[in-house]
Amino acid sequence: MRDWHDIYKSKLVSAEEAVSNIKSGDRVVVGHASGSPEVLLKAMVENRKAYKDVEIVHMVSMGVTEYCQPGMERHFVHNSLFAGASSRKAIHDGRAFYTASHFSQIPRLFVERILPVDVTLCMLSTPDEHGYCSFGVSVDYTKPAAESSRLVIAEVTPHMPRTLGDAFIHVSDIDFIVECDSRPIVLNPPRITDIDEKIGGYCAELIKDGDCLQLCIGAVPDSILGFLKDKKDLGIHTEMFSDGVVDLVEAGVVTCSRKNFNPGKMVATFFMGTEKLYRFVHNNPMVQMYPVHITNNPAIVAKNDNMVSINSTLQVDLTGQAASESIGYKQFSGTGGQADFIRGAAWSKGGRSILAFHSTASGGKISRIVPHLDEGAVVTTTRTDIHFVVTEYGIADLRGKSVPERAKALISIAHPDFRSDLKREFQRIYNRKV
Repeated sequence: MRDWHDIYKSKLVSAEEAVSNIKSGDRVVVGHASGSPEVLLKAMVENRKAYKDVEIVHMVSMGVTEYCQPGMERHFVHNSLFAGASSRKAIHDGRAFYTASHFSQIPRLFVERILPVDVTLCMLSTPDEHGYCSFGVSVDYTKPAAESSRLVIAEVTPHMPRTLGDAFIHVSDIDFIVECDSRPIVLNPPRITDIDEKIGGYCAELIKDGDCLQLCIGAVPDSILGFLKDKKDLGIHTEMFSDGVVDLVEAGVVTCSRKNFNPGKMVATFFMGTEKLYRFVHNNPMVQMYPVHITNNPAIVAKNDNMVSINSTLQVDLTGQAASESIGYKQFSGTGGQADFIRGAAWSKGGRSILAFHSTASGGKISRIVPHLDEGAVVTTTRTDIHFVVTEYGIADLRGKSVPERAKALISIAHPDFRSDLKREFQRIYNRKV
């Protein structure tokens, strides 16, 4: 068998040469979030005059995203699987479009050629002694895309953590390798406000010793972690985690010792955080990475007893429906993994789901708890799936409650300035007082 070192060397090219293999009309899937291959993307944009109608597909982008800026329309079209801060305006302006999918289902789009992949651009670790590179901080849909792709173009860097689990690709399965000194994109911790602290305290009341947690990203989830220092033997099965979880491991709070499924292991599919997080996950046998169709599969999530999912939302109506991805007709984010984990937690023995958010938006001018969702707002999570709703004013347990009982519970945790209006609107719509 040919030595992998020779195979590796035979595939080394410059970034400019690598992206010259992208052809007009190709569908190009880009590595996710902090694993975005920015050197390759920069070279692709610089080569734009050679392309027409190249489709760029990814979820969250934390990079520059020049390909969806004004003036790029003849060369690139962006198909967003999650509208992030850098692509949101392009979608609103019609330079890009959004494709809805549960995070867990995205690999299937590629593997079953519902969205056939021509080229995958990814960032990888340097090869190990056997010739395997790790997808590092972005396994999620990136690995399945690469496995389904006509061409794999990899940005290989010593700064990408070597994460373990089902996270590897052999150099023989890569078509073009660009060596560089790039680093995974860093996401600094958010500023936590007094309101975040109040919400975090309420959420912590719902978490018990030995629970297995799924966390989203942001100030509210980070504030929750700060209230868990007195908990014991928490586990992690999540789509992602950031620096706050590392602190809980170092404090002996997260041990995964009581997990009945993958005991002793923290399971995830991607990471967003600082260099501290990336150092922690590097070659760490406690951390196991899997593609997202495994981590987020509700049936697999449910194998974890006492599974607790913690997510956020933009708006909840008085029946319990949650609009977590759009503001009216405007796409704000994406479906992501919220419904995956809420459904999995519901099926888990002893499982619970939590939706936690500020009671108001726009500096207190708008209530996030509303009589009915805004026109055009997309229901991300159905009212039959939601268990607990938490704001800075308390906890609403919606399990087993009728619509009037749900409305009463939700109004009790709405901002006081809006409670009278909510009661009045509920009576008008349903001809019933709460």
